[in-house]
Amino acid sequence: MKKLLTQIAFVYGLFVMVWCSSCANIIPPSGGPRDSLPPMLVLAQPKDSALNVKSNKIQLTFNEFVEVKDIQQNLVVLPNPKNQPVIDYKLHNVYIRLKDSLEPNTTYTLQFGNALRDVNESNIARNFSYVFATGNRLHNGRLTGSVQLAQTGKTDSTLIAVLHANLNDTAIQKIRPRYYAKLNGKGLYEFVHLMPGQYRLFVLPNDYSKKYDDSTKLFAFADSTINISDELPQQAPVLYAYQEAKKKDNPTTARTKSTEEKQLKYSLQLDNGQQDILKPELAMVFNRKVQWTDTLGIVLCDTLYRPLSNSRWTLDSTRTTFTVQHAWKAGGVYKLIVSKKAVTDTLKNTLAKTDTVSFTAKKESDYGSVQLNFKGLALDKHPVLCIIEGDKLKEAIPLSQTRFYRKLFKPGDYELSILYDANKNGVWDAGQFRSKRQPEKVTAIPQKLTVKANWDNEVDYELTN
Repeated sequence: MKKLLTQIAFVYGLFVMVWCSSCANIIPPSGGPRDSLPPMLVLAQPKDSALNVKSNKIQLTFNEFVEVKDIQQNLVVLPNPKNQPVIDYKLHNVYIRLKDSLEPNTTYTLQFGNALRDVNESNIARNFSYVFATGNRLHNGRLTGSVQLAQTGKTDSTLIAVLHANLNDTAIQKIRPRYYAKLNGKGLYEFVHLMPGQYRLFVLPNDYSKKYDDSTKLFAFADSTINISDELPQQAPVLYAYQEAKKKDNPTTARTKSTEEKQLKYSLQLDNGQQDILKPELAMVFNRKVQWTDTLGIVLCDTLYRPLSNSRWTLDSTRTTFTVQHAWKAGGVYKLIVSKKAVTDTLKNTLAKTDTVSFTAKKESDYGSVQLNFKGLALDKHPVLCIIEGDKLKEAIPLSQTRFYRKLFKPGDYELSILYDANKNGVWDAGQFRSKRQPEKVTAIPQKLTVKANWDNEVDYELTN
């Protein structure tokens, strides 16, 4: 009996120990779901959409602690003031002081973009805006539109559309616009709460001046004035932005003697060690200016070292690049003999030694054939197919039919666009505001062209003009 009681006591003790152990693992209460809601306006002084406002001080109160970030990049005040307002925030409140005197019978809009957010989770009150009027009604004129880059057919969200109440041509060059609106990623813009009247519509970079004071700026203009009323929203025609003049590259700083290589060297511009048979020339690039002292010192030969007579060498205007033009045979093997004294630099330095370089030309199987079929191509507008590799125009090909075919095409990924060449000169021409000439238009083709080697690459494109 005593043994049985001992066993019962042992089991009971073990049970108590297990129960206490489980009780010791205390799970702290969760903090609840994460706050994902942006701050909401609960009070405004003057109230939102208030009429007959006289004070230039505004207080906005939200349902949680808020902060304002990157105000210079986000805030848009319309009509466009001479002086930007002073913005401050504390706890639930945002304080605004307009530094300009309020205009009579005017509707003001403050657009905060992505500047306003809560303190704890940084939830953004996207595109929050506040409106008031100094007269007895809110103006509700509305204008929407879109902008494309004329030369590429793409969009640029760093641009703005601007409206001038002054209709003179010189207004865009000398004075601030009355209104401006930022472009979104699709190139669209929207003006709201515009005062009725006639306006000139332009497109500019969103810089400090917001003026067309430099012909290298991207710029676009509407051909006619825009009539805004409170009753009917307006849709502006598509505007095409262009650069009338290109920016000049800053000259590169000449290398100092301490960093310049003492040895005269060159490199052959081959594609993975092979010559592209679609290019008639092979480039030989030197590390500094040279003089051609021995016209027989650079020789292109076959595999038996026999000089190829149907090749021609030239030295470019920079005196740093030799090119040999030759009708390359697909899969052919070549040897380039470069004599040590073939060239010298300005200090009479020569190459370190005589070189013999062997290389091959690419085979036809290293290329793919391309056939492009265009539906909706306006042949009467003189279309030119623009082939872009990376960010450079590789080729511009006038089209006389809706089908383009080429037997040999270098593999890779390409962007395509169609230039409508109004003056039929084969290149894109910028606009000119002074003569009211719009730029030639380019339609971007969204679908990229991917060319595979040793493959028949046929693609159908449907165009919208």
